Parts: sequence; structure tokens; C-alpha cells
Amino acid sequence: MVLGLSVHAFTLLHTAISLVAIGAGLLFFIALSRGRWLGTTNAVFLVFTILTSVTGFLFPPKPIGPPHIFGAVSLVLLAVALYALYSAKLGGPWRRVYLATALIAQWLNMVVLVVQSYQKIPALHALAPTGAEPAVLVSQAVVLVAVAAAAWMTLRRPA
Repeated sequence: MVLGLSVHAFTLLHTAISLVAIGAGLLFFIALSRGRWLGTTNAVFLVFTILTSVTGFLFPPKPIGPPHIFGAVSLVLLAVALYALYSAKLGGPWRRVYLATALIAQWLNMVVLVVQSYQKIPALHALAPTGAEPAVLVSQAVVLVAVAAAAWMTLRRPA
């Protein structure tokens, strides 16, 4: 049991939270690359990305591994992003700091999505049963290129 839910139910909740975070992040960064700031969508992205990391730590104990490291790194990035957005008000260099930290947090979410998809979706698992096959590496490369393109399109804009 986790927070009064079976591990299966908690996993579904964690997955739903993660998908909301990823979807909101995608919408926010696509709009931002076109010069539009979607404040509510950004807030949903931030809150649900934080919830994704926090709920990830609540699963039954396992040895520290990549999920724990990704969660910790994401929370540190999001703390900096929140400071840049709400305390520094995106002034001066803080706009770029916010965009960089938020984009890296989004990338971490998407890396986990790719890995989990290959582990949990039968058709994808058949393509990459160990997770180290070229299909997984190509998928990760596509995600990296997409996030790098979003970074370039948003960070190149003047403040």
C-alpha cells in the first residue's frame, strides 16, 4: 500500500500525473517557441512535474537507481526554475535560467516516458526487450533533438 492505495492503483495515479506533466510541458514549450506564454499551462507543468518526482519516491523501497537520481535532479532543477519564475520574476538572466531548467526537467520526464514505454507496452517491449536496443536509443535521440530544438527556439528570443 502507498498512501492508502494498492501499489497498482498508486502506479496508475503516478502514471497519470506524469502524463499530465508531460502533456502540459509539451503544450507550454510549443506555445513558447511561437512567442506565447501560457501561464496556466506552465503552472500545471510545474506542479505536475514536481508531483511526478515526489510520488516517484513513494514507491516501495528499492536500491537507489536511475529513477531516484532523475527524481532528485528534477526537483533541484524545478526549485531553481520556481525561484527564477516567482522570486526573480524572470528578470535579467533568470529568464534563460528558467527556460533551461524547465526544459531539462521536461526532457527528464520524456526520457522516463520512453524507457517506461519500452518496458510496459507489449509492442514496444517486443522491439526492445532489454531496453538497450537501437529502437530505444533512436527514440531517446529523437526526444533529445526535440528538446534541443525547443531550447534553441525559446532561448534565442530576447527577453
